[in-house]
Amino acid sequence: MTNQTSDQATGRSVRVPRQDVGERPFIVIWEATQACPLACLHCRASARPDRDRVELDTDEAVALMTQVADFGRPAPLFVITGGDPFQRPDLETLVRRGTERGLAVSVSPSGTPTLTREALAGLRAAGARAVSLSLDAATAAGHDGFRGVPGVWDLTVRAWRDAAELGLKVQINTTVTRDNVRDLPEIAGQVRDRGAMLWSVFFLVPTGRGAALRGLDAAQTEDVLNALYDLGETVPVKTTEAHHFRRVCLQRDVLARHGEDHVRVLELGPLYRELRGLLDERGLTGRPSRPRRPPLRVSAGNGFVFVSHRGDVHPSGFLPVTAGNVRQRSLVDIYRDSELFTGLRDPGLLGGRCGACEFRGVCGGSRARAYATTGDVFAEEPGCGYQPGSFPYPQEVSAVT
Repeated sequence: MTNQTSDQATGRSVRVPRQDVGERPFIVIWEATQACPLACLHCRASARPDRDRVELDTDEAVALMTQVADFGRPAPLFVITGGDPFQRPDLETLVRRGTERGLAVSVSPSGTPTLTREALAGLRAAGARAVSLSLDAATAAGHDGFRGVPGVWDLTVRAWRDAAELGLKVQINTTVTRDNVRDLPEIAGQVRDRGAMLWSVFFLVPTGRGAALRGLDAAQTEDVLNALYDLGETVPVKTTEAHHFRRVCLQRDVLARHGEDHVRVLELGPLYRELRGLLDERGLTGRPSRPRRPPLRVSAGNGFVFVSHRGDVHPSGFLPVTAGNVRQRSLVDIYRDSELFTGLRDPGLLGGRCGACEFRGVCGGSRARAYATTGDVFAEEPGCGYQPGSFPYPQEVSAVT
């Protein structure tokens, strides 16, 4: 759950977690296994056909969920991901045990033959609240090519329908690259038409298999983020590993209050105009149908924690730097006290443009992308082209940052 903190300067709101993120995370992601029969081009885990013999067993996984509950109330959201979580025969048991400990448990399955209506019904009966499903292209051919196995699109779309009918909330995840960026308006239309609680657009981090893909450059990223802002009154949208979406939202709110042309002031490029045109064609802009979903101040190590299948604790699944292991030390202690996590919660440690940026308190950049490209977790965000101090309304920025 989150609070809505009113921003008198912009007339909008900025969402912050209800809990103190220095004491407890907003969300814990657990990689239950790396086993998965797919061969997704972007896979951060470089998933494997078989389960690792040293992944957390059932008792250790239950102990992990107990540690998550030990953070106190409100308990962090708990997401079981993979690989493909359905490769674990104890998945329903784990969902049930987590629910019994007061956790809101969600599952992120892969689009494989294990993703059946019966399996989803079992998750729902065990107490799961939601599932997240991946859709990485606007067509079956494009999505199946991205996932490396034919038939994944059909399985995913069927599971989307089944999950909703069973009473599970559905989040749709899309990884955006240079090769599928123009599919985003059509995917957004499918999210609107089929219904989802949230569309999460993942901006590629060059780690795992994803290192071989073509990510967006900084200017293209800026164009896409502004197009997603335009979409926000029609489709509930968030970004993953594009924390500067929070900056974009604040900028757009301020510019709208002053009647400024955002395309001119923000120097948006041809990709923005193309995406905006495609959104307009599909009736996804200009007809507000829902309150805009303000971005949430959560990032790697700062409200977010990832636990690997072996129990290693990372600030993010895309940031392969370990702060400890839950087999040796409590997740609570690692999150609260480790040098890595406390450092990530200190914007004063940021370097380059991120360190000088007036938006650093609400953004901070992708620490995973910085690390993947420079080897320095505190380096400036290479996927952001904003020049600190260039926004023309500094007083209104300082009121919210």
